[in-house]
Amino acid sequence: MNNIAVKSDMQSTDATSIVIDEVFPHGAEVLWKAITNGDLMGRWMMKPTGFEPVVGNRFTFQTTPAGAWDGFIRCEVLEVLPLERFAFAWRGGDEGNVGYGSKLDTVVTFTLRRVQTGTRLRMEHSGFVLPKNDTAYTNMGKGWVKCVQTLSTVAAEQN
Repeated sequence: MNNIAVKSDMQSTDATSIVIDEVFPHGAEVLWKAITNGDLMGRWMMKPTGFEPVVGNRFTFQTTPAGAWDGFIRCEVLEVLPLERFAFAWRGGDEGNVGYGSKLDTVVTFTLRRVQTGTRLRMEHSGFVLPKNDTAYTNMGKGWVKCVQTLSTVAAEQN
């Protein structure tokens, strides 16, 4: 675990992604269920409100408010390819905030690929604009590592 790569978006030199690429000893079905089931998602990431893995579905997460930001992360399911790819928009923050709570308009994508020893999961959280999103990028980079570690535990319990 703990493979984090920083990837710059080729179209914009100041857009950056958090990437975690891990092989899990579980079938794709187990990981897919853990990343697309709201109750299970709440165990390894945050509890979503109004979540359904259906393109166009809007849902929220809630975290600590800051300044003009109410603490809600507004999401929309962008892509659902069962057992292969799941993506959603991750929007929050406020233009008036600096540091924690600055405006974010990003995308989280999970890609699954079967491998001999289980399933390779690639998580990419893309669209961080630096330096404006430095605080979110740093904090969420650490947070995603913990989430993926917990995802492994939640997936193991599903077997």
